[in-house]
Amino acid sequence: MVSMPDDHRMDPFKPRQPSIPGIEDVTARKTPADTAPAAAGSPTRANAPQHLTWIVAGVLALGIGAGAFLWQRGSSSQADRPVAEPTPAAAPVAAQPVKPVPNWPVGPGPVATVEELAKPWAGKRFLFPDPVTSEPIPAMIVHLPDGSYWAFSLREPFGTCDLDYVTDLEKLRTGYNFRASHPMVVDTCNRTVYDLLRYGGSSDGGLVRGDVVEGSGIRPPIAIEVRVEGKHLIAVRTE
Repeated sequence: MVSMPDDHRMDPFKPRQPSIPGIEDVTARKTPADTAPAAAGSPTRANAPQHLTWIVAGVLALGIGAGAFLWQRGSSSQADRPVAEPTPAAAPVAAQPVKPVPNWPVGPGPVATVEELAKPWAGKRFLFPDPVTSEPIPAMIVHLPDGSYWAFSLREPFGTCDLDYVTDLEKLRTGYNFRASHPMVVDTCNRTVYDLLRYGGSSDGGLVRGDVVEGSGIRPPIAIEVRVEGKHLIAVRTE
């Protein structure tokens, strides 16, 4: 077998083109353009990243410019918007004056002395806690003509009006349309007159001093128990 030169060995992956008479073999001919290096200004794969960078930079510049334009437009529109006038604050509500607590004796305990109430119809005011709210309520203790002492609340029964101990008989006649021969207890709201020399019914069915002799009162003033200990008059408890 005759061996073929190496130059004529066929590459199975690059088969030779058939030779046709009258047609030039283009594969065998190479032009200088095929072998010449790429021109300096021609785009190559090495220059592709540089072009991509310029494109990205241009897009970012456009985005920044558009954002600045929109921000400036929004700022100018807010500056042209009229500023709302502040709503005037409501006037503060005036605080109600606190009623001062009088400097009176406070029960339970000593509220007066025998010397202070030596004369008949002499009286003295003091404070005694309300049995429901524990609020200090004005009260009164009076030396009656029979030598006994009677104390009572100066808050009307089942109400909020003040009671008053009136020793001026003319005031009883003109102010309360009642002719009296001795001091009386009156209701300053409904003009009821109570007589401490007369007994009336209480809420528990008992009898207490201060029967209603004029007006629309329901019952006598709330009684406060009093004990005499030596020279001291002790307010103990309410009825």
